[in-house]
Amino acid sequence: MTQTRTRPVALAVWLVIAGVVGWWAAYSLTMERFHLLMDPAATAACDFSLLVQCTANLESSQGSVFGFPNPILGLTGWVAPIVVGVAILAGARFARWFWLLFLAGMTFAFGFVVWLISQSIYVLGTLCPWCMVTWLVTIPSFYAVLLHTLAIGALPSPARLRRGARTLSGWLPLLAIVSYALVAVLAQLRLDVLDNLF
Repeated sequence: MTQTRTRPVALAVWLVIAGVVGWWAAYSLTMERFHLLMDPAATAACDFSLLVQCTANLESSQGSVFGFPNPILGLTGWVAPIVVGVAILAGARFARWFWLLFLAGMTFAFGFVVWLISQSIYVLGTLCPWCMVTWLVTIPSFYAVLLHTLAIGALPSPARLRRGARTLSGWLPLLAIVSYALVAVLAQLRLDVLDNLF
């Protein structure tokens, strides 16, 4: 079986919300990058302190890993969850290969975000507000798509693992909170956020 009998409405609604929020964060960062390119002496509107800022991240090599500003990936990439979510709400049912490709995209996004979190905390020593918004929606989106793909059997797995994925889907908010807490602890240990926030 490669798809559930009922539409995954909760997943669809989350994908639309996450896609819109992620797209807005990418758009905001893109605008900040244009602003900095036009006036190199300027600072980004999201620069609140040496610790909480966008400029250091945007102007770093990590901020344009593929030769162009990373937010452009978000401008294009976040359209996919929005379209998938809306399509599900409209009654679309996707083939196994589609879910596998969608999971591959979300896995890339998750891996890239994890790498960017590590670079932000351990190399750049900054917390970019719009980047953190991206982290906020990417992490649970990956978990949701992974668990859904396992639960419907699109990702080959034993029946026990599929049942486990269905059960874990109900715990997605807790999984996300635990992930956020882990990032917060790492940031606190490395950057002493509470003493250096502003």
